Amino acid sequence: YLLCASGDFVKVYSVSTEETLRLMGGHADLVTGIQLNPHNHMQLYSSSLDGTIKLWDFMDGILIKTFTVGSKLLALYTLASAEDSVFVVIPKKGERDTYQLVSVKLTKGAGQDLEGKELSVVLDGVSASMKHIAFGREDAYVVSVKDVTLQVYFFKQKLLNRFSLSTMRTKGGDNHFSCVVCHPTEDCIATGHADGKIRLWRNFHHKKEYTYSTLHWHHDIVMDLAFSVEGTRLLSGGVESVLVQWHGESSCQKDFLPRLGSPIECISMSSDSALCCTLHTDNRITIINSNLRFSRSIQGLIKSRDIKTGLVVDPRTKALVLNGEPGHLQFYSLQSDQQLFSLDIVQRQYIHEAGLKQSDLVKVAFSARGTWLATVEESEEVTDPELQLKLWFYHEEAQSFQLNTRINTPHDNHITDMCFRDMDELGDDSLILVTTGRDCVFKVWVMVEDIDPEEHQTVSWSCDFVGSYHNYQATNCCFSEDGSLLAVSFEETVTVWDSLTWDLKCTFCHPPGNIRKICFGRLTCSKYLIGATDYGFLCCWNLLTCALEWSAHLNVVVLQPDPLSEHIAAVSWLSKESSLFVFKPNEPRPIYIQRNLCKEKILLAAFVPRDEPEVINSEKYLWLRKSQLFFLTDTQELMTLSTKSVEERLTPSSKQLAVEESLPVTPLSLLLGKHRHQQAQEDIDLGKPVVHNKQEQASPAVKELLHTPAHVLPSASFLCTIFINSLLISKENKSAEEVADDVEMESEKAEDDSDEEDVTATEQEDTSHMELLGEITCKLSKSQEKELRKIRKMDYSWISAF
Repeated sequence: YLLCASGDFVKVYSVSTEETLRLMGGHADLVTGIQLNPHNHMQLYSSSLDGTIKLWDFMDGILIKTFTVGSKLLALYTLASAEDSVFVVIPKKGERDTYQLVSVKLTKGAGQDLEGKELSVVLDGVSASMKHIAFGREDAYVVSVKDVTLQVYFFKQKLLNRFSLSTMRTKGGDNHFSCVVCHPTEDCIATGHADGKIRLWRNFHHKKEYTYSTLHWHHDIVMDLAFSVEGTRLLSGGVESVLVQWHGESSCQKDFLPRLGSPIECISMSSDSALCCTLHTDNRITIINSNLRFSRSIQGLIKSRDIKTGLVVDPRTKALVLNGEPGHLQFYSLQSDQQLFSLDIVQRQYIHEAGLKQSDLVKVAFSARGTWLATVEESEEVTDPELQLKLWFYHEEAQSFQLNTRINTPHDNHITDMCFRDMDELGDDSLILVTTGRDCVFKVWVMVEDIDPEEHQTVSWSCDFVGSYHNYQATNCCFSEDGSLLAVSFEETVTVWDSLTWDLKCTFCHPPGNIRKICFGRLTCSKYLIGATDYGFLCCWNLLTCALEWSAHLNVVVLQPDPLSEHIAAVSWLSKESSLFVFKPNEPRPIYIQRNLCKEKILLAAFVPRDEPEVINSEKYLWLRKSQLFFLTDTQELMTLSTKSVEERLTPSSKQLAVEESLPVTPLSLLLGKHRHQQAQEDIDLGKPVVHNKQEQASPAVKELLHTPAHVLPSASFLCTIFINSLLISKENKSAEEVADDVEMESEKAEDDSDEEDVTATEQEDTSHMELLGEITCKLSKSQEKELRKIRKMDYSWISAF
């Protein structure tokens, strides 16, 4: 297993399959550290900015304990020598940007939520980074680095030694520390530095007689270091995207694993030294064998330099599509939280050099069914950019997009927007692509038959119409739901065109301010056109009356319609906070408002259709029933709006052991559930009575037996009788029952006689009540009555602990 902190969650990956096995949620803020419990390697500690330390059983995804510390926790460390304590980095009270390494005593108690308020300071003036603190051989000392100072604190002697390097930067040298790690079996400290050097410190028990040797290969900052379990190998990584393996203390003995794709941020070694993994700046984990061979890669959402394409949804896979690696388009699966594939659009080698003007991907659009993809790439030149419009067709056999048409210089200046006519694509005549540009025109592109026999294709794309309005720059474009109208914004004016004849039908204007975003209403609100200006106005025009329906003073930076409903989401940015407003165009009053949605500025948003409409209990979230709304911030964090309350989202999985019968927890149960649902539906359609099996409604004891982890269950002998009895089905054969009853009743005849009177009386009372409700109940046999009495005497108090 590979354990990874990801946002507010802890993820458990399979090393062999790369799958996400578990997503453990319970923290209310960013997870800052994870460490295995040194006394039980099936358990995991995690720390968070929410001020809590949580102990997990990661094999079953169950939260065992929560320790509330109170302060923000910035790093976490565990030691084998400290049985009931962990070490964390917290801010120092009363001082800004000053941190302390403290020991937290973990209180022992029966409850799940405990206090961890007993703190003892170990080191002052430490760095907030987890890579700047390390514990030495046999946990005898702790090392901390900050700026150009190295501190070593010895626990038994209570001795603190402090060593400083020169702050002078000569001949390209920079002695600032970037990371630190301790040798597992020797008194040796390895430190990485900003100039690419690695220093190996020894004899640091003395303040003056200490020594260090230097290893140097990296040309820039050393991002992380890691020793093997035996200490015979040292791994280092940095901005070169190369993993370096050092043997001994000589610079000559080293091996390389190059071309890892992006700079290395962190290195982690497995407990048997058979594997190591590297975390990269593009949000990717690479798993590497001990012989320095690439094994597997787990790719998350790539953090691009600038998301110019916006958030686009692939209609085929429902994946988010946006900028990935330079010149590439990434298809990111929201279900698996991994990249599906990356499409090379620019098809040129990207050179990592500051100031070099290179082509990049700036616009993306899909046709309604996802069979056609349009991309725009342009160079970074401001005055005379090099533009290319490419049309890609999805081939089912190759399961990939293939280039169909390349159009050089489709506009004389930057392309500002692009959209397909959103129709059924039943015929090629309905497919239309519109592009708008700063050259003051919009262009209409259509498919034509390809007459070149050498090209193995039958169609290509060409320009069919060019439109303009008073020589204003064209900024935005969109089609109406039925595709009959095209709206194009020209600076402060919105123009509406007939998509068949390309006649100008009407214009709308709401000065002052240029139009920033436009979109049509859908379904019952298709007669409305919505626009947002850069002067802070949100306007709604009626296409039937050609008049302004309503307007609101709102600084809208994102305007996103839901493709499956009438709802439109508008995100505003005011006073350094992002707020969400959801409305229908026919009603000026929003149906949902979420102020201070996040501290970061939201740049992009997208509605992703759900596979099936979600059952939502809260009325204020009914607009999210068919689609899920995702946001991307200026720090490139992808967020979504949850329909669950904070309590439901933060409820630990240990309190959710009883899995609903309708929830497909495995592929097998998913298939069985679908088969049963289809069979029941067929029976209803044929008029057959639906019979519910009583055995399907298992007792609470059986549910706990099936869903409770094995290591916390009582002995099997204790549960065997209860489980077997729950599976027995009573028979109507009286002779067989009488024979069984005679055998069972011999040993406890007297006790049974007294109990039977009470049971019979109770049954008669219950039967009379049930008959009043028009229902018929079956009498319990004597054997069932005896089993019921046995179950009543059983002690189920152990279940309450869970």
